[in-house]
Amino acid sequence: MSEKPGGKGRPGAPPRPEASGKHSVSQSAAPQAKTTTAQPEARLKVAGLEVRLGRSGPDVVGDVSFAVQAGEVLGLVGESGSGKTTVALALLGHARRGLRITAGQVLLDGTDLLALNPRDLRAARGARVSYVPQDPSSALNPALRVGTQIREVLQVHPGAAGNAGDRVAEVMQEVHLDPTPEMLRRYPHQLSGGQQQRIALAMAFACRPSLIVLDEPTTGLDVSTQRHVLDTVRSLCRSHAVAAVYVSHDLAVVSGLASGVAVMYAGRVVETGPAARVLGEPVHPYTRGLIRAVPSPERIEALAGIDGQQPRPARRGPGCSFAARCGHATGDCATQAPELVTVADRAVRCLRAQDIQASHPARTPLVAGPPAGAGTPALSVREVTASYGSTPVLSGISLEVPPRSCVAIVGESGSGKTTLARCIAGLHGNWTGEITFQGTPLARGTRQRDKNALRRVQYIFQNPYTSLNPRRTIGQIIDQQLGQLTGLSHAKRSARAASILEDVSLDPDVLSCYPDQLSGGERQRVAIARALAVQPDLLICDEVTSSLDVSVQAIVVELLRRIQQERHLAMIFITHNLALVRAIAQSAVVLHHGTLAESGPVEQILEHPAHPCTQRLIADMPRLRSSRTHRPPDPHDTPDRPDRRS
Repeated sequence: MSEKPGGKGRPGAPPRPEASGKHSVSQSAAPQAKTTTAQPEARLKVAGLEVRLGRSGPDVVGDVSFAVQAGEVLGLVGESGSGKTTVALALLGHARRGLRITAGQVLLDGTDLLALNPRDLRAARGARVSYVPQDPSSALNPALRVGTQIREVLQVHPGAAGNAGDRVAEVMQEVHLDPTPEMLRRYPHQLSGGQQQRIALAMAFACRPSLIVLDEPTTGLDVSTQRHVLDTVRSLCRSHAVAAVYVSHDLAVVSGLASGVAVMYAGRVVETGPAARVLGEPVHPYTRGLIRAVPSPERIEALAGIDGQQPRPARRGPGCSFAARCGHATGDCATQAPELVTVADRAVRCLRAQDIQASHPARTPLVAGPPAGAGTPALSVREVTASYGSTPVLSGISLEVPPRSCVAIVGESGSGKTTLARCIAGLHGNWTGEITFQGTPLARGTRQRDKNALRRVQYIFQNPYTSLNPRRTIGQIIDQQLGQLTGLSHAKRSARAASILEDVSLDPDVLSCYPDQLSGGERQRVAIARALAVQPDLLICDEVTSSLDVSVQAIVVELLRRIQQERHLAMIFITHNLALVRAIAQSAVVLHHGTLAESGPVEQILEHPAHPCTQRLIADMPRLRSSRTHRPPDPHDTPDRPDRRS
């Protein structure tokens, strides 16, 4: 992180008055009773925070106010681009390049971090306020041993936590890692993803800060590793009276971790209050839309994403920024900016907040169709054993994918899910056994497979930011795929590219765009379109939703489900999010340490797991808190017709 305070070292700036009344909401405050008891002073108070593009550009976030008590966690949620990370970095007095903190206060134990001079701000970072990034593999220095990196934090802030050697051992134990010399001498690449994230937590807690900011620290981790990391965060905050702000797009995770929630949209906090109330009985239409997009681990339901996109900072109108996507909007919503009002024990930024009842949004049930019929499977895997060099990764894996069906492959990180998919696609050639597709054996590598075999089996990668060539337009990316695997003329390739974009709900104008001009959800839809353009028979989806927010995830999953039904595709869906499995797959396979733990229909695996690994995965799965009361559905935002799954 840059040491500049984002243009915010302003010792002579006039103080901004702390927001009060309906604009200042403490996440831990209980509803007022007749006998009022004194509330403890909040460890963190944010009032009127504003971040702009440059000195006088449009605001990226504005009028952001909240408070967090010692030992409590505030969840900061919203779609990608809502301003969550911008607010998180501003809590450290930092703004990304091109942005500038222009107003507000960040009071930590009564000290305004935004009013500190650069030297004092640098001293506060790491000692009083710490930051845990999303990707520890890139945040940790690959050239330094992990013990050295923890000691470095203590050396930069001498005296913050006593003897450095003793504190390293102590903080390693606090994050449930054994502080042996062997562990401390390891480099980051010698640790698992969960261990890397624990080292990042150890560095953040090393100096016993008052505030810790966590920016999506469990994205990409399997549910068991995620559970361990979250338990560590919760116990450390409670044990050391640390206030925490947890940024995430996973509402189920936030529901189980945070005591309070602030929902952000287009740079504004639109609903904030106790987590159980905001996530269990949301009021703001945007919060309700996010809740409907969260997959249910207990019921087969269609996922409903929020249509449209957030307006960019320079294109926000005078009224409510959510009006164009809201089923409750009236004419006033487009012209009148809403203020925060108190409704049902939470603050809501909506003109119609008093008219919308607090309830848990219902979703369209999916009626499961008949199981896949008997006959020749579309894909057959027999006794596949794979390795990287001399290290075995898979051992004796056998499974079948019936025609026109979807098989989910789940398991912990390192269980061999992606390696199995790469063997099927021909991207990993060091395997033995037999893989047949529609009765024809597949060669080990892509170089040994003919064009027709390559065309029929298509792979959609996990990260849409690295799977698309940044130097080519979307039209060129799809055209290259068609040119290599089909005999179509240039004119027919162009027509098919435009047609396939419409199939994935993208405008043909996207053909002239480069990947960096698209959102994450749009990029993933382009990756799906590239695979579908050559008319495959088997689609392999490798963690295609792991980096997407819940709304975009819902749109992508429903898109895949619809396309699979319309095109009669066989599909393999790899995921660590077990709640997604019910929404898209008919059967599931659980891998454990490179072996097949169990397989069967989705309902059997999720409701009656037999293997201890499966039982642990299901027990560790985060679940969204539901409303204790059941109210009739709201006709403005709840579909009520069942959808039949093939």
